[in-house]
Amino acid sequence: QVQLVESGGGLVQAGGSLRLSCAGSETIFNIDSMGWYRQAPGKQRQLVARIIGSGILIYADSVRGRFTISKDNDKNTLDLQMNSLKPEDTAVYYCRQVIQGTVYWGQGTQVAVSS
Repeated sequence: QVQLVESGGGLVQAGGSLRLSCAGSETIFNIDSMGWYRQAPGKQRQLVARIIGSGILIYADSVRGRFTISKDNDKNTLDLQMNSLKPEDTAVYYCRQVIQGTVYWGQGTQVAVSS
């Protein structure tokens, strides 16, 4: 059973920074892709950033240049450094992994950005 546990969410003022971390139970080398998604109230869940295969990085246009996704192979963690946060970044952030074609989600962590 793959388990994903997110941490690092919270309340921050606009312009501030937060770092999210996702701890996974599966060795990173076995993962097809991993990423962060977010869902704001009343909206669909959407991609924030992904790492595909050996290291192809994909960012949503709305976060490119402000957010950085990275992985730690030794710790089996996936991090999201979020800088220059805006009120529109407010959402529940979810970690997602695809392992041998199966999609796994974490429980989510709340990020709230005040203006």
